[in-house]
Amino acid sequence: MKQKGIWVSQNEFVHFAESPKTLSEQIATRSRSIDFYGLGMYLPNPDPVLKALGKDIKVYKELRSDAHVGGCIRRRKASVKALEWGVDKDKAKSMVAKNIDAIFADLDISRIITEILDAPLFGYQPLEIIWGKVGSYVVPVDVVSKPPNWFVYDEDNQLRLRTKENMIRGEELPPAKFLVARQDPSYDNPYGFADLSMCFWPTTFKKGGLKFWVQFTEKYGTPWLIGKHPRSASDAEKELLLDSLEAMVQDAVAVIPDDSSIDIKEAAGKASSTDTFESLLHFCRSEVSIALLGQNQTTEATSNRASAQVGREVTHDIRDGDKAIVSETLNQLIRWTCERNFSGGAMPVFSMWEQEEVDKVLAERDQKLTQAGAKFTPAYFKRAYGLQDGDLVETPLSQNDVPAAEFSEEDIAPDQQAMDNALDALLAGSELQGVAQALLKPVLKAIGDNIAPDVLLAMLAELYPEMDSNDLQERLARAMFVAKVWGRLHA
Repeated sequence: MKQKGIWVSQNEFVHFAESPKTLSEQIATRSRSIDFYGLGMYLPNPDPVLKALGKDIKVYKELRSDAHVGGCIRRRKASVKALEWGVDKDKAKSMVAKNIDAIFADLDISRIITEILDAPLFGYQPLEIIWGKVGSYVVPVDVVSKPPNWFVYDEDNQLRLRTKENMIRGEELPPAKFLVARQDPSYDNPYGFADLSMCFWPTTFKKGGLKFWVQFTEKYGTPWLIGKHPRSASDAEKELLLDSLEAMVQDAVAVIPDDSSIDIKEAAGKASSTDTFESLLHFCRSEVSIALLGQNQTTEATSNRASAQVGREVTHDIRDGDKAIVSETLNQLIRWTCERNFSGGAMPVFSMWEQEEVDKVLAERDQKLTQAGAKFTPAYFKRAYGLQDGDLVETPLSQNDVPAAEFSEEDIAPDQQAMDNALDALLAGSELQGVAQALLKPVLKAIGDNIAPDVLLAMLAELYPEMDSNDLQERLARAMFVAKVWGRLHA
């Protein structure tokens, strides 16, 4: 038997089965790379900001207290939550789609979507699934987000939970227990990319600039009060005059000796310094808007209508990316649910869409169907167009209101009318009746011989060969040929 292998030298033959690495195995792994030293610990988050600060992802949560950052986050989440959502049957069985739809109806989907949308902010967002028994099915009864800083990834890119018993490497998690929503994950960075990492330094600099701006305003925004005293004044008299000036700053009232004086001077020539702080703050705000919304045209007063419109289109692109994260996460939940309750086959699909686009398509389709004679119930319009009770006038259908399954008899074409008249004349004429009598002549003769009905029924099989149907078949074939040619000529 010929052995499969290759000679690597004159004295060494390596079998293919003995090859140390096959095509199905990974060669470029983290444990073999030159820039990773495994110490039995977890894989640290490669976020450059967190690495520079030496902190975990909790530092990003503090950014949400900033008014501008928090406002951009609310706006970004609201754009996704404003979309319509639903479970599409797709190619799944009706029973499977109906059960999945009922499961999602019992979940707080609005809250779950809000929690999933933290993934673009922090890079990843774990959500724990609470499974429960409902009838004969094992279904998710709740989905709860958990703090991302509780979780780490190991060198095999597997999510682990850091606990008091295992604070370094973390504990292995059971399968189908945690959903992980992530933005742009990769083998090199399983934690995903955090958009708040782009907001950290601009927000920090803005807070520092605001602090110095306030100090500058306190120093140069208030007029200076300069007190003058005689050279012979004692230290006690000088302190008394200073106290009077401080009281005057607060209350605008002071009592001073008649040989002392107070001058009020404004800080002139400091407008350029004030503009420097204001420019820094606007720059930092603009950087945060670009990081979270992809543009700053809809948040700056200097933008015009055209630039704001382009900015909204960019924001919609980011919204579609966030929508994809939500759909992917919830479709994973559907897959796990189907694997536990149904035996294979296609699965329903969770999707999100913009209401205006779908309404336009539905309206055009429903208009065409209505023109074709279809009638829709009020329940359909409520479900398809989001109407409420009382928006439609609902009247019960009577027996006469139910449309009959018939074709319209109006506006009959002349060529069709000519064909109908020819058929009527053929059926009413005596010629076709004579052909039918010739065909049934053996049966009519047996009836004339007063044969009993049961005996006649038994004789029909014997009488059939005597029945000559050639004439009738030829006449029907000619009629069908004429009708076909007539239809082709007048189509």
